[in-house]
Amino acid sequence: MNTGLRITAFAAALAATFGTAYGVGKGIEPVVADSAPPRHDSHSRTSPELDEGGGHTGRHESPPAGGLQISEGGYTLDLRTTAVTAGKRADLRLVIRDDDGRAVTAYQREHDKELHLIVASRDLVTYRHLHPTRAADGTWTTPVDLPRAGGYRVFADFTPARKGAENLTLGADLAASGAYEPQRLPKPDPTAEVDGYEVELDGGLRPGAASKLKLTVSRNGRPVTDLQPYLGAYGHLVALRSGDLAYLHVHPNGEPGDGETEPGPGISFTATAPSAGTYRLFLDFKHEGKVRTAAFTVRAGGPAAPAAPDEPNDTDGTHDTSTGHGRGHGH
Repeated sequence: MNTGLRITAFAAALAATFGTAYGVGKGIEPVVADSAPPRHDSHSRTSPELDEGGGHTGRHESPPAGGLQISEGGYTLDLRTTAVTAGKRADLRLVIRDDDGRAVTAYQREHDKELHLIVASRDLVTYRHLHPTRAADGTWTTPVDLPRAGGYRVFADFTPARKGAENLTLGADLAASGAYEPQRLPKPDPTAEVDGYEVELDGGLRPGAASKLKLTVSRNGRPVTDLQPYLGAYGHLVALRSGDLAYLHVHPNGEPGDGETEPGPGISFTATAPSAGTYRLFLDFKHEGKVRTAAFTVRAGGPAAPAAPDEPNDTDGTHDTSTGHGRGHGH
């Protein structure tokens, strides 16, 4: 275990260089990708697929993964709150600005929301999926309570209302002050447990190629066949790449009411990993009126990304080792 470190005002000031904005609102529920348009199954843009001999197969999906840039496509994430105190509730404020610096006030609704906000710790142990409230001036606000000190990444996933606009995921850094103790990324495990539910993962990620993921939900050894629609689907899956936290937001195959998609126990997705590496998957599902998050570590081709040295390995499968829906997750 590393000796606890204190994040100072200098760290907060450094985080502030990655983005600035202002706002007011609310929105919390529970705690613990990018592709060329049209973006339906995933928001992730990936690199060309390679054949077995290392050459290109000719399949070209789009460029880099989401969330790595603070500005893209004529829009900028202006994160007004750049530092918080670990363990204390605070308002997280942000504004999306256009090329002229004006706050964006019109968005397309996707999965019942105009903007989806993800907050994840750099070690991918703490995860929050939030849905902030937008004020008339374009300021978004949501309460957040981060349990652990350290560096975080804030992802804003949205589509402007402008005709022909594409979905964007912009990212900015956030610092949580306090005694910092880095954690290892949990080891790969196809089973995750959260609040008495067991979720089994079948399938994996492939670099530059689409693959199917199926997650099956059960409780007390019995399949859950009455999942409830949540944000227009029976499940939502977010994947973050270990190291740089490249963002992959994957949508489920099928939707409630389409005459084919059953309310559990299985939820299927199609995803494309932007590169080889280690990823953390966070599945949100709703049952008996509560949203819960199950988390998994998976590897897509090549060697795994290294974990933080000399730290205990959390393997409980919950999206937070500090986030579990028995412990909170914000939507």
